[in-house]
Amino acid sequence: NCFYYPRKEFPFKKICEYASNRDFTDVMLFHEKAQVLQGVYISHLPKGPTSYWRITRLKLGQEMKGGASCNASHNPELILNQFVTRLGRRLARQLAALFPQRPDFEGRRTITFHNQRDFVFFRHYRYAFKDEGEKCKLQEIGPRFTMKCRYLQHGTFDAKSGEYEYIWRPDSQVSRKAFFV
Repeated sequence: NCFYYPRKEFPFKKICEYASNRDFTDVMLFHEKAQVLQGVYISHLPKGPTSYWRITRLKLGQEMKGGASCNASHNPELILNQFVTRLGRRLARQLAALFPQRPDFEGRRTITFHNQRDFVFFRHYRYAFKDEGEKCKLQEIGPRFTMKCRYLQHGTFDAKSGEYEYIWRPDSQVSRKAFFV
């Protein structure tokens, strides 16, 4: 289950405490600038971790040509590709915790997180079988976007005294062969 609450002027730390007291498992806070989505904070409750992801190239389902609709009552299958480092596996577990762990195969929905060169591509598909189950066709439902992890913090959000496990810096991207996620 997920719920939407407007943030108003509440600090993120207080939101996490409130949600933890009410037995929520995760909090996602979306950050926008000039009505354009910039990033998302994901905090796993009650003990963390907390990560901030920069979001780019967002395209909603309504904007996609030939996009399909989906039945939201069916739980999706989750595919996590190329999360091979220790940090990558930790981030993949955090992303997987956002979705129910019991997929409903009748709904034929798939959500894919694909890591490539420290960029995580999010895609949402519906698949259909053709030729009596011999061929499969994918139809994108949407949304589609690209994420880049800017930091991973141990525990729940604490900007002043939080312990960071990973912080992205431009000078860490000097080598084109070294990847972190």
